[in-house]
Amino acid sequence: MNDATFPATAATAAVAPHIDHLGIVVGDLDAAVRRLAPLLGAPTRMKRLAEVGLRVAEFDCANIVVELLQYTGEGNGFAQRVMGEEPGLNHLSLRVADVDRSVAELKAAGFEPMAGFPRAGAHGRVAFFEPDAVTGLLFEVCQPDGR
Repeated sequence: MNDATFPATAATAAVAPHIDHLGIVVGDLDAAVRRLAPLLGAPTRMKRLAEVGLRVAEFDCANIVVELLQYTGEGNGFAQRVMGEEPGLNHLSLRVADVDRSVAELKAAGFEPMAGFPRAGAHGRVAFFEPDAVTGLLFEVCQPDGR
């Protein structure tokens, strides 16, 4: 890595960014919960978001939330269109105080928000960005709803 100066954004400000959660797409949520329970304990929350076609299991760990996601085929299929078909590690979500401000700052830094965002998500107000051409990652910013 060289000594380049990087522009300050919400993610590079004086306070270190807080990773809110890692999203992992699975084919069978119940089987995945059983498999990870010996490592992570019982899920803290289970949710069904029928309107976007998603079941969610959340494991609260000391330093991060691990989120398992299963597509259900219900609703409008919005979740699958946003997050794609592939199982495995899906997205990195950064916790922010103000989603709208973060979207504006990240857009100015070259990240393109997906259509339909910001909106309510599984954890609060969220915005997903188009997959990153450099890292291949799907990024999300999340303004938690007080969990």
